Amino acid sequence: MTKLTELSTITPTAGTLSDGVHVLPLRVYWEDTDAAGIVYYANYLKFIERGRSDMLRLAGIDQWRMKGEDGVNFVVRRCEIDYHLPAQLDDQIEVETKVEVMRGASLDMRQTVRRNGEDLVVAMVRAACVDAAGKPIRLPAVIRDALV
Repeated sequence: MTKLTELSTITPTAGTLSDGVHVLPLRVYWEDTDAAGIVYYANYLKFIERGRSDMLRLAGIDQWRMKGEDGVNFVVRRCEIDYHLPAQLDDQIEVETKVEVMRGASLDMRQTVRRNGEDLVVAMVRAACVDAAGKPIRLPAVIRDALV
C-alpha cells in the first residue's frame, strides 16, 4: 500500500486568497459523478459554493456569526453557468473566485473551475445581501472592506 508522505495531501484546506483572487483545490469523488463517469452538472454549483464560502472565510468574514449576531445573510440572486469540458473521477480541480463588481446590496463574482489550467466551467454569480426577513440590505462596511 502506498503511504502518503505529505500532510498537505490529506489535510482539508480553505484554499488561498491573494490579491482578491481565491483558489480552492478540490478532488472529484465517486459521489460527484453521474452514470457516465463525469461530474454531474449540478455538482459544479456545490463546488462554486464552497469557493465563495471559503473566500469569505479567508477574508475574515464569519457567515454564521454574521447571520446569528447581525441577521445578515448572502443569497444567490443569479447564476449563469457555461459548461466547457467535464471533470472526471479523481481529477484534481480548482475553483477560482473573484469579485468582479460590488454593488450597494450585492456582489457579482466570476467563478472558474479548472483542471491543469484549463477552464472546465465558468459561472457568473450574483450574491445579494439580505436581512433576517429576506429583504435586500446594503453590504455592511466590514464586508466591503474585506473584499476590496
